[in-house]
Amino acid sequence: MSETLGAAYRRMRNALREAGFETPDLDARLLAADVVGIDANRIVLEEDRRLNAEEVSRLNAHLEARLSHRPVGRILGRREFWGLEFSLSSETLEPRPDTETLVEAALDLVAARALASAPLRILDLGTGTGAILISLLHELPHAWGLASDIQPGALETARRNAIANGVDGRAAFVCMSWMDALSGPWDLIVSNPPYIRSAVIDELDEGVRAHDPMLALDGGEDGLAPYRSVVQQAFEALSGEGAALILEIGFDQGREVSDLCRLAGFGNVMIRQDLAGCDRVVVARR
Repeated sequence: MSETLGAAYRRMRNALREAGFETPDLDARLLAADVVGIDANRIVLEEDRRLNAEEVSRLNAHLEARLSHRPVGRILGRREFWGLEFSLSSETLEPRPDTETLVEAALDLVAARALASAPLRILDLGTGTGAILISLLHELPHAWGLASDIQPGALETARRNAIANGVDGRAAFVCMSWMDALSGPWDLIVSNPPYIRSAVIDELDEGVRAHDPMLALDGGEDGLAPYRSVVQQAFEALSGEGAALILEIGFDQGREVSDLCRLAGFGNVMIRQDLAGCDRVVVARR
C-alpha cells in the first residue's frame, strides 16, 4: 500500500528532528506540500491522500536535500517575503524576514509624509530577487522603481518576480555596480548590500555560506565597503520632500553606517531595529 501524505510528512518531520534542525515541523510541511502541489496549511486536511511513486521519490529527494543542509527555499526554488512569493536563482540571496524591517521603514516614512499617493521614484541597489523594490511597488501603486544589480542572472530573476507579482509595468532593471552610472532625482534609495566582514564568511551557517552568492555576502575587510560606495552618491541623487536613503545593516554596524551618512551630509539619521531587537536598518534623510 502506498504511503499517505500524513505519514510521509511525519516521516520527514521526525528525520529532521533527529538531525537537530531548528524548524523541522515547518520544513517538513513546506517540503511535503510542494510535492503534492497544495498549500502547507492543508497537510492535516489531506493527510489521508495516497502518494504515487513519483511523489514519494520527490519527497525523498527533498528530504535528502534538506538533510544535507540545503535551505528549504533553495529546494523549492522560491521564498515568501512580505506576503509575496519570489523565485530564487543561484545569483540571488534568499530574501529573509529581517529585511522586511527595511520595507516597513520605507513605508512608515512615506506614510508620515502623506506621500502614499505620490508618483515616487524608488531606486533599489543590488536588488537580487527584487524583493525590496517589488514589495514597495506592491504597497505604493503610484510609485515607479529602478532595480540595479551587477549580476545579469539576478536581474532576470527580479524581472520575472516583478511580472509574477504584477508590478512589471512600473519597474525597470539595469545591470551596473551600485550607482556608477546613475544620477537623480530619487525620492527613495533602498539597499540590502553585502555587509559580512570577509574574515567571518567561513563562520556563517552552512546553508548561507554554501548556497547564497558570495558577491551578495562579502562586504570587504570591515563589512562597510558597499556603504562607502553608495552613501555620498545617494546624498547627491536624492531630492524632494521626505527623500531618504534606507539601508539594511549588520547587527553591529549601526554606528559606523550612521556616521558615514552624517559625513556625507545627511542631517537626520536614525537606526531601526528588527523584531529580535537588533539594529537592522539605517534611515538617512537630507
